[in-house]
Amino acid sequence: MARIVVIGAGLGAMAAAARLAIAGHQVVVHERGPTYGGALGTYARDGFRFDTGPGLLTLPAVYRDLFVKTGRAPLEDRLVLEQVDPAARHVFADGTEFALPNASRGGVAQALDAALGAGAGARWTDFLGRAREAWDRTRRPLLEETQWPNWQVLAEREPYPAPPVRRPLRRERRARTLAEVGELELREPRLRALLESYALAAGLDAERVPASAAVLPFIEHTFGVWAVRGGLRALADAVHARCVERRVEFVYGSEVTRIAEKDGRAAGVELADGSFVAAEHVVAGVAPAVLARLLG
Repeated sequence: MARIVVIGAGLGAMAAAARLAIAGHQVVVHERGPTYGGALGTYARDGFRFDTGPGLLTLPAVYRDLFVKTGRAPLEDRLVLEQVDPAARHVFADGTEFALPNASRGGVAQALDAALGAGAGARWTDFLGRAREAWDRTRRPLLEETQWPNWQVLAEREPYPAPPVRRPLRRERRARTLAEVGELELREPRLRALLESYALAAGLDAERVPASAAVLPFIEHTFGVWAVRGGLRALADAVHARCVERRVEFVYGSEVTRIAEKDGRAAGVELADGSFVAAEHVVAGVAPAVLARLLG
């Protein structure tokens, strides 16, 4: 059994803490804020509660797997998941608008044909087919398996196998960013805007995010969009409760300022109050830029 410090109490950090605890480790979570949940905050007024972060959930199977692997009670014993239909309504400056049904590729194609003209749905469906290849190639190493010491599995094959486009007097061009995927494969301006909206919803820049982000609309159309009854904060409550059941300790108002190293390994963390917490391993549930600062 190892003593492990987890930095942050967001959903990813709590999920890691629960899995480590069920494996027999002593886990302590240090969170600089006053509560758990990260972006999944809540605001209460006059008997009503409002999410202050994301309001919808995709890939609920990730959390179902977490609850199966860390205890007997499944996720649905802790909260109610409901599919949202339609999944989204898109409105354009030229007056075009359409609603996309939830988890129905055929329905999405019909909606696009009706709003954008015959062939729009087929073009979007063809794009989703290639996005599925990106999903199939990255799902296991990124979501389902322990991280490998190298990433050759991704380097050997193109994560987004978009077909090359040959133009007169120009070399073949392959999409490198999500915006280029829209330009080369979708072409229709409103279809391109639809594609880029998935990046915007995730806080990403379509001009900079890799082309493999094409998996975002594929995930939504395949696995659906879900709402949690009572707000998405209820999901954070459920994951936190599972951590407590697994005897994970939470320390709030405890800001980590540095990850200490010894002989090339993590040895613990220094806190803002000047104290030191020894640990055999440190899990950082923080943004990459924050992790770089903590490592000095």
